[in-house]
Amino acid sequence: MRMPREHTLWNRVPGYLHRLKNERCPLSLSSPLVPSRRISRRPARQVAGGLICPAWLRLVDQLRALLISHMARIAVYYPTPNPQYSSRGVSERSTMANSMPCVALFLLLVGVAAPAVLAVTEGLLPNGDFAQRPDKSQMKGVVVTGRNAIPSWEISGFVEYIEPGHKEEDMILTLPEGASAVRLGNDATIRQLINVTRKTYYSITFVAARSCAQAEKLNVSVDPEFGVLPIQTVYTSTGWDSYSWAFKARHTTVTLSIHNTGVEEDPACGPLIIAVAIKTLYPPYRTKGNMLRNGDFEQGPYIFPDTPWGVLVPPILEDVHSPLPGWNIMSDTKVVKYVDAPHHKVPHGERAVELVAGRECALLQEVPTVAGWSYRLSFLVGDAANGCVGSLAVEAYAARESLKVPYESLGTGGSKPAVLEFTAIANTTRVVFQSSDHLLKSDATLCGPVLDDVKLVGVRKPAPRRLRL
Repeated sequence: MRMPREHTLWNRVPGYLHRLKNERCPLSLSSPLVPSRRISRRPARQVAGGLICPAWLRLVDQLRALLISHMARIAVYYPTPNPQYSSRGVSERSTMANSMPCVALFLLLVGVAAPAVLAVTEGLLPNGDFAQRPDKSQMKGVVVTGRNAIPSWEISGFVEYIEPGHKEEDMILTLPEGASAVRLGNDATIRQLINVTRKTYYSITFVAARSCAQAEKLNVSVDPEFGVLPIQTVYTSTGWDSYSWAFKARHTTVTLSIHNTGVEEDPACGPLIIAVAIKTLYPPYRTKGNMLRNGDFEQGPYIFPDTPWGVLVPPILEDVHSPLPGWNIMSDTKVVKYVDAPHHKVPHGERAVELVAGRECALLQEVPTVAGWSYRLSFLVGDAANGCVGSLAVEAYAARESLKVPYESLGTGGSKPAVLEFTAIANTTRVVFQSSDHLLKSDATLCGPVLDDVKLVGVRKPAPRRLRL
């Protein structure tokens, strides 16, 4: 049995070469086989996830997938030895078998080079913690004067670089120990070129605090999308909060910009930023036994491992693509907090949501239903063991039904189950959660009940109507 000519490997390689001409690819590690500078005369540029490198690395990745597919076809066309094969078939099989070591060797070499092709999908951006300082020749005191003075970043407007231990007289808070920061004054912007995958969703997480003014805002953008995130409400006793914002990549290379929209009498007055990270968001799917997507909240924005305060997820008015896949936050300016098990008590799994804004904010998801059918919504309510003591309560809504679930919190962790049964009244049902009231911790910061492990299942169909004779 001869393999069809259109499925052979080498006849398809020229097409790959032609399509990959002048394309870019991410390079996080230099190839151990051939240095990129010997392949292309064009200098590589540093971007998030590595370098923009010659097309041969993309070709390596494509050939690797193609060879794996090719070997699978070999197994289909020549499954096992059979005495009934013709001599020609045995000859073809022998030729293919003899070529297998060569294919395996090539796959081994490609496998070594493949890690160099993979882009970084989670973690700090290059110099995302601003640990690499500007050269003193491009600074005037703490003011950065060079457009590209901060490594891996481009700046405009009034930008200051604050080193560890330094404190400005007009600043109302100090930096965390060992942290460096940029301070965005009047009309100040920091931007970075990021290497991404087209049509993929990403979440940006950054740690920021206001420095002197009250109503400070940051415009976070990746063209053509943007969101204006308020830095006014403080959710931690330190003054530092982690903010998230999501976008969909339109191109393979995009520019992330963080811009201070405020203009103050003091040109230096503006938010401080100490870290910026990125994370790939994968489309959430409905799992068996749950009609909701990401009901356990395991998918969400990047959480810095050394920040014990969680990540704030903005309302849909400021972010069309939620950093919490499957869920939307309805509010004018308030947020929900995304918390993790290493720093909080999480009722189920590794992630959960803390409803910190009372009735000013609602967490919701729309799900396809059948009008007249009955459904059961179950979830866990608890506290994050973060000192939030008192009478907590979560209110749930679906169709025409609602349920208020009280929870007396000692601030040490714990949870209780709750169930809401309802009959769908439309082909789409909106499932909504919100905290009944605001609650403050002993340090006067906002807190609230924790929501986790949300499930929606169908209970029964309506009884069929019988015709009366």
